[in-house]
Amino acid sequence: MAESPLTTNAPPEPAGARADPSGVRLRTQVPLRWGDMDAYGHINNVEVLRLLEEARIRAFGAPAHTGSPVGEPLAPLFNELPRHAQALVIEHRVRYLASLEYRDVPAQIDVWVTQLKGAGLTLAYEIRDGVDGTRCVIAETQLAFFDTEAHRLLRLSTQQREQAAAHQGQSPFRGA
Repeated sequence: MAESPLTTNAPPEPAGARADPSGVRLRTQVPLRWGDMDAYGHINNVEVLRLLEEARIRAFGAPAHTGSPVGEPLAPLFNELPRHAQALVIEHRVRYLASLEYRDVPAQIDVWVTQLKGAGLTLAYEIRDGVDGTRCVIAETQLAFFDTEAHRLLRLSTQQREQAAAHQGQSPFRGA
């Protein structure tokens, strides 16, 4: 798979960042927009959720029947779901560690799986400043897969579970 500048498993590390030698984390680069700032001069907390969503899609793909992604996801999990499947957000947990300032370089966002269930999973995130590598946000998103035709939860296939398990690690909240 060819790497694009916005999705890579091995980008140059900014100062203060730590590499993940296990390959569990999927590293994405998500651009910040001028309009993401609030009156306090940092990226607004609501926009942080948008950054998490964008990183999730760059890492695991958009559902096959939505959008037109520019590049290949790092681990094509969501884009291989059936057409009638939705990945629904059940819960977000976010902790702000440092102010994420607007920069004209993308934020570095690592995404990985912390928990696998029959019909869902929990993803973790770590957002770092794209210039100095400051750890700004840790977060988790719990997702459930829903079959819109059968009106019930959709279990992950064995292949999907194995693919997700390859990127499974500890919660960023453990010991935080």
